[in-house]
Parts: sequence; C-alpha cells; structure tokens
Amino acid sequence: MILTVTLNPSLDRAVAVESLVRGAVLRAAPAHLDPGGKGVNVARALLANDVPSRAVIPCGGPEGEQLVRLLAAEGVPMVAVPIAGRTRSNITLAEPDGTITKINEPGPALSGAELEAVTELVLSAAGSADWVVVCGSNPPSLAVDEFGKLCRRLLDAGVRLAVDTSGPALVAAAAAGAWLLKPNREELAQATGRAVDSIQDVVAAAQHLRALGARAVVASLGADGAVLVDGDGVVTGTAPVAERRSNVGAGDALLAGFLAGGATGGEALAEGLAWGAAAVSLPGSRMPGPGDLRRDHVHIHHRPDLVRHLLTRD
Repeated sequence: MILTVTLNPSLDRAVAVESLVRGAVLRAAPAHLDPGGKGVNVARALLANDVPSRAVIPCGGPEGEQLVRLLAAEGVPMVAVPIAGRTRSNITLAEPDGTITKINEPGPALSGAELEAVTELVLSAAGSADWVVVCGSNPPSLAVDEFGKLCRRLLDAGVRLAVDTSGPALVAAAAAGAWLLKPNREELAQATGRAVDSIQDVVAAAQHLRALGARAVVASLGADGAVLVDGDGVVTGTAPVAERRSNVGAGDALLAGFLAGGATGGEALAEGLAWGAAAVSLPGSRMPGPGDLRRDHVHIHHRPDLVRHLLTRD
C-alpha cells in the first residue's frame, strides 16, 4: 500500500477555450471538475491501475466537502483531516494547441494543532505502507524547517519517504534524507541555483540533491522524458506522445508509475514514463488506467547522451 499526503489539496476546474485573449470575453466548453493536489493525483493514478493506496488530506469549508465527495465518487480510499480554513480552488485554461494556463490559489494556513493532527495520523497509518509520498505545494503557514521536521519524523519512524515539492522545501526533504525526490526541470534549477539546459545539467543537479542526503532522484522533463539518478548510476528515458492534451498531473502519474513499477532501475522508470505519457494524452487532470498505457512507446537508455540539450520545458 502507498500512502499519499497532500498538505495543500485543491479542487481543479479545467476549462477549454479556443484562444486565451487578455481582456476579452471568452466562450468556453463545459468545465470539468477534478479532485486536485499532487498527492491526490498520485493516489488516483494508483487506484486507476489497481495499486492499493490511501490519501491523507486536510480539508475545510464547502470546497473541502466537495473534494471529499469527488474522491469518494472515484472510490479513492482517504482520510480527511478537518481544518478551519477553506480548501483552495485552481483553474486550468486549455487551448486547442495544448497550451495550458494555470491559476492556482495559495491555499489555507494550517495551525500547529492541525499539522500535528495530520502528522500523527500519517505516522499511525505508515506502518502498513510500502511508501509514504508527500507531494505538492505547502500551506502558506508551513515554515521550511517545519516541513523538514515532518520529513525527519517520518524517516525516523522507518518510513520509505518520497517527496515531490519545490523550492526550499525540496532542499529540506533532501537534507532530511528522503528516499526519493521527484522534481521537474524548473524545480531542479531552483534547488541548485544552476541553469538546467542539458541531461548533464540534470544529472549534476540531481547529484547535488543526493549529496545533501537524498537517496534517489527522478527528474521529470516533459517531452524530454525523465532521468533517474541513484546509487547505481544514471538512466534516462523518453515516451513520445502523438497528441498532447494536458500536462496537468503528468508528473504525478509518472511518480505513481515509478513507485508501482518497483521504484528502482530502468524498469521502474519505464513504467513511470508510460503512466506520465498516458496522462498527457488525456484531458484535464484525468489519471490513466491500464487501457491508456503504451509501454511499447517507451525508450530507456542505460548509457545516456549526457550532452543532449533539453528542448522543452516541463
């Protein structure tokens, strides 16, 4: 079982428009509403592929109640921790050429008591989990050192911890000794203060995070594929997508697939890439099921071309 923790979940409303024109009145297709947040998406992807998972979410207000209803309707096993604040809502505007514009609210603050309630619940449930996955942006009130403390408490309890976050929180997770980090290209650059323009740059940034204490790094690079850097070396892979419909949740699907595939080596990276590419081919933040996966489209390289320049943004 994989336990996911989303400290700042959301309602994700996806709207298709013909063209995004600033200041204009736009006609949109009917909106599609999904439960959101990186950890929520990981749990949804695992469920869609019959991998046991459970989602932990702090939620509050009418939006939080709706989030719980949406997850229940999808059959996602979850534990909802009540909070005083209102769960955030995000908007995704999708254009026909695949261009995505996202408007994300910051989310509610968590009090010290609310964060402790989430932490204690995760610790009590972690004993039956193969992995605990902490994903997404942090609530505005959560200081970086508090996030690092949360990671250390989980690791001290014997948890195999995977983290997908950004900025100083990603560095804090590495310093705490997380078993796995899943940054994208921009997040690698932010964490290391270096430009990431080639596979060699990706590897150098990942090794920097490993030097801080992380055991393994899977970097998602959008259409440029993904890179795994761990104690066994470097593996890269790509998974071409014929029609890119939405990249929302693609990195979350990649992480879910990597964990479901064994979380080590080229086979796990290939599984992650298959899941991530399938998510890109689906609208909104839909997570792929077995019928959406095209494993034969994945290419894995154990002797990667390190000087290859990256052509796209994540």
